[in-house]
Parts: sequence; structure tokens; C-alpha cells
Amino acid sequence: MLVDAGAGRAELRGSGAQLVGNAVAAPTVLPRPAAAVGGWTRWSRRYRDVLVALDALIAALAGGVMLVIHPAQMRLTSPYGVLAVALPLLWPLIIGASGGYRAKLFGTGSEEFRKVARGGLLLLAAVSIVSYGGQLSIARSFVVFTIPGMTLVTVVSRFVARRWLQWARRHGRCVKRVVVVGRDAAVADLARRLQVDRYAGMEIVAACVPSPNGVRQLASTGVPIAGDLDTVVDVVRAHNADAVAVTSASETAALYLRKLSWQLEGSGIELLVSPGLVEIAGPRLHVRPFVGLPLLSIEEPVFTGWKRVLKGALDRVGAALAILLIAPVLLAVALAVRFTSPGPSIYAQDRVGAHGRLYKMYKFRSMVVDADARLHGLMAQNEGHGLLFKMRNDPRVTPVGRVLRRFSLDELPQLFNVLTGSMSLVGPRPPLPHEVEYYDSSIRRRLLVKPGLTGLWQISGRSDLSWEESIQLDLRYVENWSLALDLLILWKTAATVVRSRGAY
Repeated sequence: MLVDAGAGRAELRGSGAQLVGNAVAAPTVLPRPAAAVGGWTRWSRRYRDVLVALDALIAALAGGVMLVIHPAQMRLTSPYGVLAVALPLLWPLIIGASGGYRAKLFGTGSEEFRKVARGGLLLLAAVSIVSYGGQLSIARSFVVFTIPGMTLVTVVSRFVARRWLQWARRHGRCVKRVVVVGRDAAVADLARRLQVDRYAGMEIVAACVPSPNGVRQLASTGVPIAGDLDTVVDVVRAHNADAVAVTSASETAALYLRKLSWQLEGSGIELLVSPGLVEIAGPRLHVRPFVGLPLLSIEEPVFTGWKRVLKGALDRVGAALAILLIAPVLLAVALAVRFTSPGPSIYAQDRVGAHGRLYKMYKFRSMVVDADARLHGLMAQNEGHGLLFKMRNDPRVTPVGRVLRRFSLDELPQLFNVLTGSMSLVGPRPPLPHEVEYYDSSIRRRLLVKPGLTGLWQISGRSDLSWEESIQLDLRYVENWSLALDLLILWKTAATVVRSRGAY
């Protein structure tokens, strides 16, 4: 359940709990719904069992390789042989002790991979200590190669399993059924986010809003309104839901949420907390105890320091290597553009970089030479919203240009912008000068970092995104930047480009 951590005081409503003097009487506990047995729990248990079997198989293969490499230790009574035989049982137990089989980790985030890596470190430490303390004859290759190799293969197997799980979720399988509570605008915003990010595995089945009559913003999402704030428990039971999500813009308060948590206690329905800071996540958020009161600590985003220096160095080295590797492709595309339509191969356009500095951004020309002059005559056919012009069948795009845009080949000359330092490999979308003129103080935060050749907008829909969605993604990147996030975006960019989703 996503709970508003910033809500103020509100009147306790509903019949689930009663105020008795200064105390609150215990509410009626919601019975465990069938979904907790046959829905979310059923598939998560099967998924966990598959992971356990994979881990045991990987450990058995590692043990077999140990014995083959060291045939002198083939005796099962030797310490080496006992370890090889016990490994298929020991490895899943250690991963389980590290938390690597928790259902909450399945499908999203990097915590699952960290748990597996932690299990590898624990096994490595345990074998080293036992071997040294007991003076056992265990080959060093087991510590140096077998355990790290087994850990790496397990991480790869988790990645493959996660890709399957995300595919299943995009097709409506292996999902949580969620009832959302809050104001209609906040519920509609959450519904749209989950409809885009289907791999998160959450399906909104109903909504409870303060005033069900006259709600209009939910109509476009297809989420049915099933009740108000007093009927949440009944709606959860009726829809066989697995989770309740109380949005940050809801009219709930501490006392109401306490009552709701009591009613859900023992039902198997998940309880999560959302501070309402949708653009701030990850390592910047910490819960810190203060005189018995848990407070949410928000660390400042990092825009300077050694991490930024490292990012700049990786950008330039990466751009240089990419240019060298794809030089034949660059030459072929340039010739194709030059000889299939009149005009130069490279199109240069003014863009706004870090801290509002103008620079020339380079692209392979995908339109006719006088494309800018024709723009005014096409404004009536603009399919975009906000400040961006979008048109799926833009008549200004050349035949070669359509192919270049489909696979993002027209963006390749921006590697030279990265090499010269005006852009980064990963960052916000490069804005046009006339867009920046309309920026308010919050949107202007996009200019705190260099624009990127790719970014969250590139892997989240590209041209299919609205103006507001692209801005939110850019702000999310700026607020939560890290080297790990950059590597993840670069990894996902390749798959996005191959699928050509949102490219036109």
C-alpha cells in the first residue's frame, strides 16, 4: 500500500475503528482474501521455486566442474568432495538467508542482484574461514574462480528470469491487483504511470476517491470508481485485490492510515509508503529515527565532485571509442544522405546545454533542406502537446531519413558533441532555445546537467511521450543521477532502438 507520508491531521472516518476516550479500539481484521492464496502468492511461489531450482543447478554444475578440474579430490569423503556435493543445497540456503528470494524484489530494482552478490560474498567468507581455521585442503581455485563464477552465472540467470517476468507482466500475467485511494487527479496520474510501466507488475482494478460523484479525470484511464474512503476494505475484498495504494495527494491522514493498516493486518495485502516526491527516489531517500519519530531524509542531488569528473571522462572515452568502431557506418550514412536528396549530410541546430549555454547539435539530415521554412504550414497538423512539434507522417522527412529515424541513426553525429564536451552520453533531452523561454523554475532544473545522446525519455517511449511526460522523466534523471543509472539507460537504449518503439 502506497501511503501519504506528508498528510496532515484529518478526522477519523469509517466504522472499522472507534475512538474510545483517547484510545482507538481495535478494528475488525480483514480476512485473508483468495488472491493472497491463489493470485499474487501462487505465481510468486512458483517463480521463487524456479529460481531455487536454477540456483541449485548452477551450484551442482560448479561442484561438478570442481571435481573434474581436481580429480585427485574425487573422493566424496574428502573436504573438497563434501563441499562439492553440499554446494547445490548450500548455495540456495545462503541466497535465501541474504534475502534473495523475497517476492517484493521480483521484477524491479537492483536489490535482487545485490542480494545474490551478498550471498556470494558470504559463501566466500565462510569457505575461507572454515578452510583456514580447520586447515582443510581446499584448492585456491575454488575461492578465486568457482564461487565468483557461480555468483556471476546466478546473477545472469536472475536477469534472464526477470526479462521473462517483465514480458509476462506486459501481457497481463504475474501482476498485483491494486485498489488506489486518493483524489481523482492523483489516482489518474498513478494509473497512467502504471499503464506505461507495465513491467512494474501492478494493475489498478478499482479506485476509492473522497467524492465519487462528479469525478472526470479518471474517465480517460479506464479505472472504475468503486467507493469512497470509508469503503476501501470492502472494495479490496470485492475485487480480490493484493495491494492498496494511497496516493500522496489523498485526503487521508495519520489516524485514518493507522485504522486502514489495522484492518489490512494479517490479510497478506502489501503495505508500502510513498512520500509524494515522485521525482526523487533511490539512494537520496533515507528514513532516519529522531526521538522515536521516523523522518524522511532527502539528500541533495550531486552536480559536482569526482563522480561528475568520472562521468565526463567516461563520456569522452566512450564517444571516442564509438566513433572509431562505427566510422564505416558514419561514412555510409553520410553518403546515403548526400546522394539521395539535395543538401548537406549534416544538419546543425542551436540547442541549449548545461547552465543555459547555447551550442550546435549535429545530426544526419533526415528532412528536406527547407524543412524549417515549411514548419509553419504544418502547425495545424501537429500531433504533439506542449512545446514540441510531432507528426507521424511528416512530409518533410526523406525516404532515407525515415530509416535513419526508425533506428536513431540520425543521432550518431552527436557523438562528436559528446567528444567536445557540449553533451553527455546520458542526460536530459536537448531543448530548443524557444522551449527554454517558457521554462519555469522547476523545469529549468533540466539545465543543471549536460543534455544527453540518450536518456530516460529515449527508453520510455521517445516520440510517443507527451511534453509533460518527457519533462518529468528529465527531472527524475537530474534529481537521481548516478553512474549505475547511466549504465542501465545505455543498456536499455540498445533494445529500444532495435524495437523502434516511439521513433518517427
